Amino acid sequence: MGPQLTLELASKFASLALSHLTREYPNKLVHALAGPQDVQSPRTLHPIFYGSYDWHSSVHGYWLVLHLLQRFPSLPEAERIIAVVDAHITAANVQGECAYLAQPHQSGFERPYGWAWLLALSAQIEQLALGKMVPQAERWAKTFAPLTEVFVGWFEAFLPKATYPIRVGTHFNTAFALALALDFARATQRETLGALIVDAARRWHLNDVACQAWEPSGDEFLSPALMEAELMRRVLVPVEFDAWFARFLPELAQGAPATLFEPATVSDRSDGKIGHLDGLNLSRAWCQRALARALPEGDVRRTRLLHAADRHLDSALAHVAGDYMGEHWLATFATLALEA
Repeated sequence: MGPQLTLELASKFASLALSHLTREYPNKLVHALAGPQDVQSPRTLHPIFYGSYDWHSSVHGYWLVLHLLQRFPSLPEAERIIAVVDAHITAANVQGECAYLAQPHQSGFERPYGWAWLLALSAQIEQLALGKMVPQAERWAKTFAPLTEVFVGWFEAFLPKATYPIRVGTHFNTAFALALALDFARATQRETLGALIVDAARRWHLNDVACQAWEPSGDEFLSPALMEAELMRRVLVPVEFDAWFARFLPELAQGAPATLFEPATVSDRSDGKIGHLDGLNLSRAWCQRALARALPEGDVRRTRLLHAADRHLDSALAHVAGDYMGEHWLATFATLALEA
């Protein structure tokens, strides 16, 4: 079975996220300047997503606390979560975020990682609204809608002209972004976006065979190989995925490529780039668990993947908190892994 997300862990993760969602500094801005008027503070530029060290971490920090609230309505941090979200998802703040994105020189902002997390957050808000467990969620969903539309439009304009995937294990990885965006498209019945994502994934990856998995690199938090497989698990029907997966990783039953089964070594968790490798171990565990459950009982690949997932989780879970360079984002990936 392996480790699972419990109320106790959810409370720990929620507390971590709440401690940085409204912490403006330190802050790593990804910000293009057209002139001196663009020299502004993080909170002025991003009235919702100014915390958590960088914009995308703030976005998925909001996703995390709302996701945990939906999973565990008795979460001790529930009132604080609702108060923070209610104070930040306002019409004026959404307008401010949209105004920033409307500037022509910001058109590539946070592509594709931040785009995907924004849509994941939107889907999470919609789920809370539909479930009616949080009275404010319906208002949040309506207020947030203009920001959602910006990123849906950006994805729909970008994917037809994206000739090639990006296979790195960092924020530019397209497989991760498409996996989250496809979940959003299906949850919200965005058929045009969903079709574009499926088409792109098939164009990019359907003929990939015998993946060598030259990873990890020194600052990766995603496995290019496993993330691609996790995207294709979503895109292909089970029988088609089974055949594709066997071609993509043909020696998986023999434990090869061996690097996919060995947790990455993290030598300095105060170094933000090296600390990414804790995230790699968590995101690998997420993919390994999800992929294993797509395989039949008794399949040796399933057993190998689940065992590897436990090893990766064991190597990283203790380090979700401890240094701000990791704790401003790692709980999100720990949640994905524990729920897979």
